[in-house]
Amino acid sequence: MNDVRLAVLVSGSGTILESIVGYGIDVSVVVADRSCRALEVANRLKIDPILIDRMAFGGFSQQFDRAGYTESLTDRLQNERIDLIAMAGFGTVLTGAFHDAFPGRVLNTHPSLLPAFKGWHAVREALSAGASVTGCTVHVATVELDDGPILAQRAVDVIVGDSEESLHERIKLVERDIYPVVIEAAMAAVSHGELVSDVRIN
Repeated sequence: MNDVRLAVLVSGSGTILESIVGYGIDVSVVVADRSCRALEVANRLKIDPILIDRMAFGGFSQQFDRAGYTESLTDRLQNERIDLIAMAGFGTVLTGAFHDAFPGRVLNTHPSLLPAFKGWHAVREALSAGASVTGCTVHVATVELDDGPILAQRAVDVIVGDSEESLHERIKLVERDIYPVVIEAAMAAVSHGELVSDVRIN
């Protein structure tokens, strides 16, 4: 799988990136949409850190140039000859042009058992709904938020007295365990010319 070039997209602390590398996966580049600890992690791990700062495209205002940002990111990844992309807490929603450029080769992890509790506040909504079980889903990302073929899921029990923070932390532990396994299988699929969407981890 050394011939498969993997990019990890980040926005935060880099703990998922650390779990991916710790699993033994070769990451070619790390791309962030803002200054964050994950870039420092990449540098420490001797992975090429790339900052394509959304502040240059309007930041977090209503004037954010989503199409322009998507084009810049996509061009850079194509120039880096990237084959597979793993979103790891990446906070910018990209346009369909990104998914058209990497069809079926963008992975994402989400803190719920999809299709339940899509969106940015999945853990909060699970608690509000009184769910007794939630979890983590790894799926192929599409232009539709938190959609696409599901590759793996792991359940996490909701404990009486859980806060959003405590429940999310337990989900993150599962996420760091299962995501690298799926990424490794997806890299093998790409290496053999197979569809990432056919990967299933039980």
